[in-house]
Amino acid sequence: MFQKILIANRGEIAVRIIRACREMGIQTVAVYSEPDRDALHAQLADEAVCIGPARSADSYLNMQNILSAAIATKVNAIHPGFGFLSENSLFASICEECHLKFVGPKAETIEFMGNKANARAKMIEAGVPVIPGSDGVLTDYKEALDVAEKLGYPVMIKASAGGGGKGIRVVRCAEQMQAAFESAQSETMKAFGDDRMYMEKKIEHARHIEVQVLGDQFGNVIHLGERDCSLQRKNQKVLEEAPCPVFDEKKREEIGAVAVRAAKAVGYENAGTIEFLYDRDGNFYFMEMNTRIQVEHPITEMVTGVDIVKEQLRIAAGEPLSYHQDEICVTGHAIECRINAENPQRGFAPSPGKIRFALLPAGGMGVRVESAVYSGYEISPYYDSMIAKIITHGKTRREAIAKMQRSLYELVIDGIDTNLEFQEDILGDAQYLSGELDTTFLEEFMNRHSWNGE
Repeated sequence: MFQKILIANRGEIAVRIIRACREMGIQTVAVYSEPDRDALHAQLADEAVCIGPARSADSYLNMQNILSAAIATKVNAIHPGFGFLSENSLFASICEECHLKFVGPKAETIEFMGNKANARAKMIEAGVPVIPGSDGVLTDYKEALDVAEKLGYPVMIKASAGGGGKGIRVVRCAEQMQAAFESAQSETMKAFGDDRMYMEKKIEHARHIEVQVLGDQFGNVIHLGERDCSLQRKNQKVLEEAPCPVFDEKKREEIGAVAVRAAKAVGYENAGTIEFLYDRDGNFYFMEMNTRIQVEHPITEMVTGVDIVKEQLRIAAGEPLSYHQDEICVTGHAIECRINAENPQRGFAPSPGKIRFALLPAGGMGVRVESAVYSGYEISPYYDSMIAKIITHGKTRREAIAKMQRSLYELVIDGIDTNLEFQEDILGDAQYLSGELDTTFLEEFMNRHSWNGE
């Protein structure tokens, strides 16, 4: 096992990794930008190194500074968390060249699966069901028109190198194609330096389902059940739950087996997520693979009892998986609410500033809080607006919801705006409580409850 690792991240995920390492007897090195000097992750780690000014490009995305810190502190490995450099194949490759273990999949796997068109082709080859779409990348909007004519509208233009909801456009008629194609292409070029696009048929009223997988270097791959991530706003997840409310054990085994097949097809190592769309007829289709740990991993941990971060570290250290598939049992129900520093009544505008007082509901059976904020902490305008994740677990979905409602009632974040009331309204909505959800739910919900300040 590693003696010391560097966490190339910040916020709650850096704190999460530090805690797992401390329990495993692994020393940690935190890196921080100048505004994060007093951040919790920098205080909890055994060592902390400043890697640059506020801008992510100058700090948390600065490979040279991060690697210099790793070499100077003599670490054995680097854990990238999620976001920032976690899915950067060049960074993973350079880590290995510097004899630093990258806690994640191989660089070539990140590169291959990061290209959505490549991933789609590989899944077809492996017999994994995919959404009907283009055979490969599209040369221009004229070719896109031809493909859309064959598929039938509506369709989705998607970036091959996309992620985080960028480079995606829904096209409902031929007249919208040129503008949608070119704007998506421009957006993905700015975000990823790659303007290749492909097309998929838009599956209407589908659920967004993802399956957590773990793979080791010995070819063993298992799944940890599914998460329902249908509640999204502008392709950004708001609330997640595990398991999916409408899945039975047979469907869980079916989609899990397909996810394992997909991971094995690319020789996957470490933690990853296979994402699917699940339609009203009970069909599921591969969308993409996230080659990193996910924000919402705690709900899977809550229903399976598997510590995914510790498994990541063991796998990276060359150990076999700690579990066989028949040892994985999904028990009860878990929900995660993302608490963001934003104002839903003002179009979800970011709300940086100082937290005058923070009371996090880390009490009571089946309640877990992942956060890095505290009273007096300054929310920076330079980074993601998520400030806490509240996770609850109950024997049933209704019990998990009741625990979440109680937890949000206790939550106090004073000094900045948050989406707390927005989350409370979701949990009290009759349609949400019924479990009959899909990716259109939040848009309709916002109209019903006047959360449409945009």
